[in-house]
Amino acid sequence: MYYNCKKHQYIESYFIPKAKTDKPANVDTLHNIVQKHSKDKTVFVHVGLSDIKSIFHCNPYELLLDVLEEHFESILAPGFTPSFRKTGIYHKSYSKPEYGAFAKLFLEDADYRTDDALHSILVKGDYRFDDCEHHDSFSRQGCWAKLDQDNVLIMDIGLPWYLTTQHHFIEHYYDVPYNLEKKYEGRIYYDDFKNAQIVQKSYSYDYSKTKRNFIKLESYLKSVGALEKHDINGLKIFLFRARDVRKALEPKIKKDKYYLVV
Repeated sequence: MYYNCKKHQYIESYFIPKAKTDKPANVDTLHNIVQKHSKDKTVFVHVGLSDIKSIFHCNPYELLLDVLEEHFESILAPGFTPSFRKTGIYHKSYSKPEYGAFAKLFLEDADYRTDDALHSILVKGDYRFDDCEHHDSFSRQGCWAKLDQDNVLIMDIGLPWYLTTQHHFIEHYYDVPYNLEKKYEGRIYYDDFKNAQIVQKSYSYDYSKTKRNFIKLESYLKSVGALEKHDINGLKIFLFRARDVRKALEPKIKKDKYYLVV
């Protein structure tokens, strides 16, 4: 079932495109790229909706969701709430994701959310993290470790460069020196009645000294076949798998613990 551009125009004005093409791109082009990976069943997405809108001239959220549902059984997206560090409050239903319009809208469609108060994962479909340690974000027993174990397909679409939260897991996995563990105390609300006190383990490092070199990482991962890149009239799409990226980066990080940052 392909996307109907005339549907869901009630939130059309929410997205302001960065640029416009005179003629909308054919959505079949996006379907063809995604379809090659539909055997994976599960996809984790990082999304920039304004660039999608500028290329297809349709409501970008509904367009992308329709495409993903056509080819995957489970769709995952970040539901990050960094404000927990200050507020100490995380509600699985009402704490809105704080990065990106796609995640805010996807919260309404998702039927599952992890208990991680800082780096929760939203899921539409049957994929679950039941046996994971939700309150130790990037540990080898955590939710992000499961993505690595299952070698989950990750797609960046509408972003200016290759990006993945798995970098934080990789940094924990190889114990890089600039990545320090930090604990945050607060309360999780599972619903309107059930709640509990928690301690969320995450990371802390000086961003002024540890900036990702995305161009270097993209170039290297493409050169070893761990990253696939597409371009639809300027709309960038990156496809890669969680464990494949970690294994590709392993020799670089073992040689230089600061390889992931400038």
